[in-house]
Amino acid sequence: MNNDCLGCQLANGELPAQVVYEDERVACILDIAPIHEGHILILPKQHYLDVDDLDEATSAAIMKTSVILVRALKAAFHPDGITIMQNGGKFNDLGHYHMHVFPRYEADGFAWVEPEDVHNHKDRLQETGEKLRSILLK
Repeated sequence: MNNDCLGCQLANGELPAQVVYEDERVACILDIAPIHEGHILILPKQHYLDVDDLDEATSAAIMKTSVILVRALKAAFHPDGITIMQNGGKFNDLGHYHMHVFPRYEADGFAWVEPEDVHNHKDRLQETGEKLRSILLK
C-alpha cells in the first residue's frame, strides 16, 4: 500500500467510502461522481497504477468481482446494459488502478464519441495488425 495514494487509502478503509463489496484483494466503492446510481469503482488493495502493472491474481480478482457487481447492478436497477471501463496513463485521474462498473439506460446521454479518423486508421488495419502481432509473438 502507498500511504500517499488516495486509491490505496479508499481501498483499505483509511478514508470513508460507501463500500459495497470487498475481499482480500479488492474493495468496491460507490463513485462520488456517479454516471448513474450504482456506479462502482473496483480498487485493488495493493497499489497499482495501470492495468499492465497488475499481477495475475489481482487481475483475475478484478474480473471475477466485475461479474459479481454486474449481477448485483442488474438485480438492483434493471438497466438496459452495463458499462465496464478503465482509464490508464494520463486518463487515470485517481493515480491508482480502478475499474468503473455502472448501469446504462437507453438514451441516457452517456456516449462513446469516436473522433474523426483524420489519420486514416481504418485504411491501416492490416499494417496495424501486423505491427501488433509482431510484438505479441516475441
